[in-house]
Amino acid sequence: MTVEHYDQNTFADVATSGVVLVDFWATWCGPCKMQGAILDKMELPPALEGKVRVGKVDIDQSPMLAAQFRVQSIPTLVLLKDGQPIETMVGLQRADVLLAKLEAAVQ
Repeated sequence: MTVEHYDQNTFADVATSGVVLVDFWATWCGPCKMQGAILDKMELPPALEGKVRVGKVDIDQSPMLAAQFRVQSIPTLVLLKDGQPIETMVGLQRADVLLAKLEAAVQ
């Protein structure tokens, strides 16, 4: 799985349709680096391949996106379906938890 990088210019093109998991993070955040490593190693099961996208938004580079999703602590992960947030998770999340939430969102 490839983790994409989104910013203010590319976010709307990606997040308006389908299921997208977005990791709001910052380069100076230790837990964010741990969450990034989890996402990088996470492997999608065949049932999710091509049905979900996973991306990251650097809050220092795209503060308006962070404000739009009311990010107050990082890491914050937002699960979107057809452009609408369906779940917000604050703090470090395990891969199995994220995969379960992605599977449920695709149903």
